[in-house]
Amino acid sequence: MSEALEYITVDTAENPTHAVIWLHGLGADCHDFEGLVPQLGLANKAVRFVFPNAPIRPVTVNGGMQMRAWYDILEMSLDRKVDMDNIHESTAQIEAIIESLQEQGIASERTVMAGFSQGGVIAYQVALFGQYPLAGVMALSTYLADSESVPLAAESINRHVPILIHHGSFDPVVAPTLAGRARARLDEQGFSTEYQVYDMPHSVCPEQVGDIARWLAQRIV
Repeated sequence: MSEALEYITVDTAENPTHAVIWLHGLGADCHDFEGLVPQLGLANKAVRFVFPNAPIRPVTVNGGMQMRAWYDILEMSLDRKVDMDNIHESTAQIEAIIESLQEQGIASERTVMAGFSQGGVIAYQVALFGQYPLAGVMALSTYLADSESVPLAAESINRHVPILIHHGSFDPVVAPTLAGRARARLDEQGFSTEYQVYDMPHSVCPEQVGDIARWLAQRIV
């Protein structure tokens, strides 16, 4: 049994009916995207934002340094060599949060999975391979950990889930090529993707925040 993750929550109103689980990137923490909530224009909707902390673990490509990481990265090649056991463990830990939200009265069908960089890898995993139907997926500056294993949409519980893919055009950490590959693979398997590239590095920009706000408003109804 995986250890439960620590997380913080931010509610836009009392008695939330919807949720957004937002996963940070390598070496960041649960506060990384907390400050964006007021910028998303959801004050008139009752949404619980959940920001978990990744476990602290040694990361091979960073010389074994201990940091918050959803999984170990073994090689920083374009295709990335990653620890899939770590990814499966992190996916199970996020699914436990989805179950907790359900116990609080927020169905998975009213929950959006969002993730930046490493967090986006886990968001993909939860949506594509998980057991819970979601309201949507935001894959920000990220990639598919194992694109060959992506199921046909018809075989996934999230066959109809809208997938928002955002990336920076000069991202030096996660090459933009990887976002394009993810989109192509998901489209090939029959998933519904929306793809946008921004003039930015490995980060989030104001124009993108506006687009995220509009996209979320369509999911949270």
